[in-house]
Amino acid sequence: MSNPSLVLETDKLLLFQQELGEWDNLNHLIICKSSSQACIIDPFDGQYWYDFCQKQGVTLTDIWLTHTHWDHIKGVSELFSILGNSLNLRCHNLEQERGYQSNHATWWDHDEFSVTKETFGALEFSIYCTPGHTPGHVTVIGNGLVITGDCLFLGSCGRTDLFGGDPEQQRKSVIYLKEILQSLTGNYVVLPGHRYELSDGSKPTYSQLGDFLQVNQAINTAHDKSLWDQLPFLAFDDNMAEQARRQRAKQS
Repeated sequence: MSNPSLVLETDKLLLFQQELGEWDNLNHLIICKSSSQACIIDPFDGQYWYDFCQKQGVTLTDIWLTHTHWDHIKGVSELFSILGNSLNLRCHNLEQERGYQSNHATWWDHDEFSVTKETFGALEFSIYCTPGHTPGHVTVIGNGLVITGDCLFLGSCGRTDLFGGDPEQQRKSVIYLKEILQSLTGNYVVLPGHRYELSDGSKPTYSQLGDFLQVNQAINTAHDKSLWDQLPFLAFDDNMAEQARRQRAKQS
């Protein structure tokens, strides 16, 4: 397997990105230059990221989860089997509403549509609670990075018909994030959780913030509920949607 791509380098950090798995998952590794510590966000393959950190001569200390769908946590248990309790796992406690449990997690517990701060090494990031795709989905912003997970893709947003999803919460999250993103100053790179095709046929894995705000369909329709409800990517008629319907029926 190839090495990840270096998407961004500043005086404080390195940001590596790699597409892994059959679902076009995009994993993001942040390296703090001053401490030589690394944080992996939504690891799909634990061994892959451990080996890469070894090659880079950095210590993987943190795992941050934007949410807990299986393809975003697949590598977590493998990393703990390699590194043990030296790892810090961060996740929002609202993810427990969809059944996620972990003895390793330190839970973020701030309210929906609010922010808390998180650090590793010498770096500080803002963790925004952006529910809708899942109850406790978070978006990570800071140091030139906007890591959106499955809340927002480059041209669209995450589906809301899986267990724990909610289209109105997703719409509120998109409106909330739009205001935050429009207020950012300086150069920011938007890094989603999956690589999906844009309306022009391209399939980039990241975008400059200004371009992202112009082309994202979810951001450009969220203030109009009638347009929002017509978006084709909020729900799909597939096996995952059927499984979600069965899970909801069990709870009713």
